[in-house]
Amino acid sequence: MSEQLTLAAETRDRAGKGASRALRREGRVPAVIYGQNKEPVSIHLEEKALVRALSTGHFMNTVVMVAGQRTLPKDVHFHPVTDRPLHVDFLRISAHTTVTVQVPVHFIDEEEAPGIKQGNGVLNVVRHEVELVCDASEIPSEITISLKGREIGDAIHISDVTLPKGVEPSVDDRDFTIATIVPPTVPTAEDEALEAEVAEAQAAEAAEAAAEAEGGDEAAAEGDADAAGEGDKTAE
Repeated sequence: MSEQLTLAAETRDRAGKGASRALRREGRVPAVIYGQNKEPVSIHLEEKALVRALSTGHFMNTVVMVAGQRTLPKDVHFHPVTDRPLHVDFLRISAHTTVTVQVPVHFIDEEEAPGIKQGNGVLNVVRHEVELVCDASEIPSEITISLKGREIGDAIHISDVTLPKGVEPSVDDRDFTIATIVPPTVPTAEDEALEAEVAEAQAAEAAEAAAEAEGGDEAAAEGDADAAGEGDKTAE
């Protein structure tokens, strides 16, 4: 089960882009708490503390106490270039609210999968996360799936996974695939020809660049010699 987190927060007095930019310059991240038919509350968090929480890998499926309120993170906006967190949305929940969360999938026992160990098969992960419905106090931090005994061609469906008590898939009308064991990729003649063509082109580009560099060095050397000659004439 995911452990509960606590983040210190302060109420925002001003809203708007200008106020948000000012907060970010101070190492703070604007956020909002909403839900339960109550008025949204604008707050701001310490960026360093938020980044530490995000680095746990299960921030989005963890109950977070913020400003004395029990919440579930619903969205985090990141800067497209720096990846700094820009804004967070928190949903108010009660202690035993039924919530829908994305939970990461973790595979184990790869060494005991004949299709991978002996057959050189490849684990093809279709879903790195599964959407689950559960009690807010019983959110799993991850779903562990054993690959023991799996052969090439096997498919792992949600029905093959033993979920914790009280946890169910959010989509119960289809038995979706989480992962498959696929045969090893064998390079074709076309693949090898393409690789050889790319290598040849790269070698030609490298040779051309080297020739241009060498020509530039020779020109520079000739220029230095001419300059030296002119200097000798001037001295005479």
